[in-house]
Amino acid sequence: MTIRLLLADDQDLIRGALSALLDLEEDFEVVASVGRGDEVADAAAAHRPDVALLDIEMPGLDGLAAAAVLAARVPGCRVVILTTFGRAGYLRRAMEAGAVGFVVKDAPPEALADAIRRVMAGQRVVDPVLAAATLAAGESPLTARERDVLNATRSGASVADIAARLFLSEGTVRNYLSAAIAKTGTRNRTEALRTADDRGWL
Repeated sequence: MTIRLLLADDQDLIRGALSALLDLEEDFEVVASVGRGDEVADAAAAHRPDVALLDIEMPGLDGLAAAAVLAARVPGCRVVILTTFGRAGYLRRAMEAGAVGFVVKDAPPEALADAIRRVMAGQRVVDPVLAAATLAAGESPLTARERDVLNATRSGASVADIAARLFLSEGTVRNYLSAAIAKTGTRNRTEALRTADDRGWL
């Protein structure tokens, strides 16, 4: 049986190299390749792949959000997150989004091919080091709104700017930022953002 694959990565070189590598396998066929997360579901609906390999950091939608959309629109397509960022929080969020595999890009090629075949056989495939780190890290302490507010600070936006963008009062924004700073054990919103990013909570 030929396993039909969809690739999603915003770096053309990596996407092309991955496609060439996977096409060397007799039982694989790359049927679609996209560079944006918001193109994943449409491509899957058009080409009906068996497995979608999704990068996390992509324009339009990140790979985790794209996985959730794909699960709703093309539920027969199995999702494997393939990423440089082996962060514990990402793994938990990937599984919540419906992904059945999580492979880091520095894994050997044969490990990726094996992961695809195992996913097709109905198994879950997770990098063992990342799985252990995820269990040790526990769940994200941040609420959805606290994540939204922290994400909005990336560009150095003021409290007033964040409040306007998220349709909140300035006092509410300050409260969410204070809570996020306390939960991340940091001293300010810049440190809180960095810590939450490093742990894959955003």
